[in-house]
Amino acid sequence: MSHPHPELGPPPKLPKGGLRVTPLGGLGEIGRNMTVFEYDGRLLIVDCGVLFPEEEQPGIDLILPDFSSIRDRLDDIDGIVLTHGHEDHIGAVPYLLREKADIPLIGSKLTLALIEAKLQEHRIRPYTLEVKEGERENLGPFDCEFIAVNHSIPDALAVAIRTGAGMVVATGDFKMDQLPLDKRLTDLHAFARLSEEGIDLLLSDSTNAEVPGFVPPERDISNAIRGVFAGAQKRIIVASFASHVHRIQQILDAAHEYGRRVAFVGRSMVRNMGIARDLGYLKVPAGLVVDVKTLDDLPDDEVVLVCTGSQGEPMAALSRMANRDHQIRIVPGDTVILASSLIPGNENAVYRVINGLTRWGANVVHKGNAKVHVSGHASAGELLYFYNICKPRNLMPVHGEWRHLRANAELGAMTGVPKDRIVIAEDGVVVDLIDGKARISGKVQAGYVYVDGLSVGDVTEVHLKDRKILGDEGIISVYVVVDSSTGKVVSGPNIQARGSGIDDSAFSSVIPKIEEAIARAAADGVAEPHQIQQLIRRTMGKWVSDGYRRRPMILPVVVEV
Repeated sequence: MSHPHPELGPPPKLPKGGLRVTPLGGLGEIGRNMTVFEYDGRLLIVDCGVLFPEEEQPGIDLILPDFSSIRDRLDDIDGIVLTHGHEDHIGAVPYLLREKADIPLIGSKLTLALIEAKLQEHRIRPYTLEVKEGERENLGPFDCEFIAVNHSIPDALAVAIRTGAGMVVATGDFKMDQLPLDKRLTDLHAFARLSEEGIDLLLSDSTNAEVPGFVPPERDISNAIRGVFAGAQKRIIVASFASHVHRIQQILDAAHEYGRRVAFVGRSMVRNMGIARDLGYLKVPAGLVVDVKTLDDLPDDEVVLVCTGSQGEPMAALSRMANRDHQIRIVPGDTVILASSLIPGNENAVYRVINGLTRWGANVVHKGNAKVHVSGHASAGELLYFYNICKPRNLMPVHGEWRHLRANAELGAMTGVPKDRIVIAEDGVVVDLIDGKARISGKVQAGYVYVDGLSVGDVTEVHLKDRKILGDEGIISVYVVVDSSTGKVVSGPNIQARGSGIDDSAFSSVIPKIEEAIARAAADGVAEPHQIQQLIRRTMGKWVSDGYRRRPMILPVVVEV
């Protein structure tokens, strides 16, 4: 099994007749999925998603793929194929189209409807091409065939990309639910047909590669949901992804059965469910869904609220309810259903929300104590079955953390894929398919690009480190006025602290040390403000470290007169 090396340099020029595969996100992480294919001087992108921030990234709204390796080649892009409508596959599209708005978007009806609504908020009118399973489209030199796959959102597609270098199949996110709610199965017959033609490189979803067996059918959770509805005494509040149409359908069915009305809470939830209903993917009985403003007129035992926030996102509706920062107040006897899995890295945030809801008296039902969620990703048994059907000549695990990629690679090897034809890469690592063999050829820049409010890419790792220091240790500001010619102190030092845990009166003991250090520097002829600032920072830092074992941010301000 080949794998990346930290000292990889830029890749060489792609040989004529070769296919280059460059993942810019989704490898070594859950989210930010984006892969660039290059053939004959042209580019094709599959998916363009976002990653949601973790606790060590304070203030960040979204994390994007790094477009720098393709920024000077935007005119070479023949299209962006979107496999399905989840945010980790479409969320970064608006930010790429800001740089070139006329790049065609290719996807299924629901996927394009979801991205078009998102782009409308960004005031971008895209060029779109709707495709269905079984159809083929030529996008420049890329002959793309679309295959139905089952996932936790309707209308998901895999894509087979034929070029002169061979055929590459990208699965997108998929599983093999044999009893899907929409009766749309993963098309194993199509994959078997592609296998007979010859799959030269398979890019396969790795998210559940560590989980043994098969994923239970989505319909299996129906009884658990109905059981919760049967026992609920007051309001039911359901938190889910805003695009999980199948899960919301089961909530609507249970609400209808038990005589409850449903209101959607949160802009993305209202928007996406409206789209799904208008396109016929969500079946809503007449009168079942009402505006949230009308709920005050209904008894608590006739109310269901469907909102976002199943991953503990700070600004999502459920988190704000847990923090008493939302117009909907949790009261004893309310039932909250977390109808989703835990994305790795979000565990602490989710349990913090669960604890907050429980504190206010809610009964919280989640995957850990009831069968209210099944995964949308193929488990190990399904992947083995899939590889035995596809018989890929080369395998590249994608969409997962390192442990998922490694586990998926082992599954491929078990089914007979030669180990020297299994490529375990990471974001930015370039894989070339040449003469029927996939091999790593170099690496391009593929770091995190942070979205913070209206700022895109302005926040760096240094800024995040400063934010963490401020949040964990606080800040101490030291103001000093010095004589510009002699460097001697004219006024100060004045010290102010926020969040450091040190009482203001304690600073009286460090002021003489700072004055002494500045006087000693002045005697040595040091009068440059930057040097004095560094001197103050070192003196104050040592005092705080010795006396309090803390490392706050120290901000010296030196004013010359």
